Amino acid sequence: MSESGEEYLQRAIATLSQSDPIIKLLQEVKLGRMQPTDKGLRAITEAWLGTYRQVLQSSNGVDRNALHRLNPLPRLEVLITVGVIPADHPAVLSLSAAFEQALAGAR
Repeated sequence: MSESGEEYLQRAIATLSQSDPIIKLLQEVKLGRMQPTDKGLRAITEAWLGTYRQVLQSSNGVDRNALHRLNPLPRLEVLITVGVIPADHPAVLSLSAAFEQALAGAR
């Protein structure tokens, strides 16, 4: 991976981890302190999905290996499985499409 690709990857991971609902809020759901359908959790999740989409859309020139490290599908699966967001939610579909487009344009 080129140095610029590694820099992009580190910046992307830092950006995504700042508001990742899995890290900060999913434990609250598991402990029963928050419901998966909580409107605040949904808002945070939707904002994070939008940020994730923007990160992927700015990945021009990044190689496929770097993009695979940013694959949103496992994280989406966690959110869908616990009931935070449905699989057919527009933000989920948009993020999945952005990932596929980024992969198609990767070197």
